[in-house]
Amino acid sequence: MKNWKRILLLIFFLEISTILPDPAEAHSFSPAVQNNRPLVLQLTADGPLTPAMVEYLKRGLQSAARQNAELLIFQINTPGGSIDLMNQMIQEIRASLVPVVVYVAPRGAMAGSAGALITMAGHASAMAPETAIGASSPVGSQGEDLGQTIQAKEKNILKATARSLIENRPPEAVTLAESMIDTAQAVSASEALQAGLIDFIATNTEQLLGELNGFVVQTQVGERQLNTTGAEIETINSSFIEELLGILTNPNIVFILLTIGVQAILIELSSPGGWVAGFIGAVCLVLAFYGLGVLDVNWFGIIFIVISFVLFILDIKAPTHGALTTAGVASLIIGALVLFNSPSLPAFQPRVSIPLVVFMSLMTGAVFFAVLMFALRAQKIPIRVGMESMIARTGRALTAITADHNGQVQVASEQWTAELVAGAAEISMGDPVVVVAVSGVRLVVKKINT
Repeated sequence: MKNWKRILLLIFFLEISTILPDPAEAHSFSPAVQNNRPLVLQLTADGPLTPAMVEYLKRGLQSAARQNAELLIFQINTPGGSIDLMNQMIQEIRASLVPVVVYVAPRGAMAGSAGALITMAGHASAMAPETAIGASSPVGSQGEDLGQTIQAKEKNILKATARSLIENRPPEAVTLAESMIDTAQAVSASEALQAGLIDFIATNTEQLLGELNGFVVQTQVGERQLNTTGAEIETINSSFIEELLGILTNPNIVFILLTIGVQAILIELSSPGGWVAGFIGAVCLVLAFYGLGVLDVNWFGIIFIVISFVLFILDIKAPTHGALTTAGVASLIIGALVLFNSPSLPAFQPRVSIPLVVFMSLMTGAVFFAVLMFALRAQKIPIRVGMESMIARTGRALTAITADHNGQVQVASEQWTAELVAGAAEISMGDPVVVVAVSGVRLVVKKINT
């Protein structure tokens, strides 16, 4: 009971966390505003583009506008993501009245594919040393090459977007941006700076602020000269819900939730009347399908996963001594690898761990095999309740029993009316007897020869 109280309390806090503002934003005025120091907000996004990342950027921009920040630094390290999510982030950045500086960092980070255009969308852009940008050629939703006509359309749209974002930059920058889309070219931070695609190379945020001081950016309301002297940096971290949604885009987590959810639902269906397994299964499946909806997956793998659980169920209903369970484990492993690790999927998307898939598949098979063993054992256990449970039990005659007259016997510490089995020898009072059958409410007995 205590555990379920904790679960309900957790759900309550999850609901509350979606309503209450982030603690970092709860103050009406930051210390920087109170001290008349420029306020700089910093966001950090790491990994492929996700809906949670878009919401994180929106929340940061809203906070920057509410606190009248001097600028917002959007630090990214991303291999890219879907064009739809990229467009949403570009629109949010370009619509911001607070200048946005897109900063590719730390060392070794990248602004790959869609990340390159997000970098171009900043009112100013910078990269840390030893970072890379580019490789923005469009691919299909599952990483496959597009048809010639569709590819031409997508490339032309992306190039037009890039040109509109960097129209005030040198011609070399425009040429480089188009090459990133046409031929998937990628360049280093120094090469991007030399072409004029970015504004600065900065080792850290403090150095970046020094470079930005006095820099003029073009916003919706016109030119604005940045003042970062003595700026107070306020970091906005991802909220609990954003972190949770980010975790749900991890293929390993999605696979675990999927297997646990299906198992829990099957347990609920096999033993109806409770709600615990069904509730857990429903929650796990909802979270898993959210992740599947965000990730680029090969849906053909779902067929193998469904087949695997069908095989598990069949082995319980029609026991084959584990043969179908073994086939189900193999089908579950194949399904997970096809679903998440198909070669056709985007290269930037993380893959599911093969050892994890094998372990979870074996554990799932072991659970169903254990259920199978319990089912087989239950079939071999003698009936212990009802009249049928009296068969083969022994006792003694309390009266004489003949073919023409029934008598009384004591079996299992109880007194029963008994009749003689056809063709058996007559039973005298006190003789040991054994029950060979049940006839209505009477026992059919015979004498035990001693």
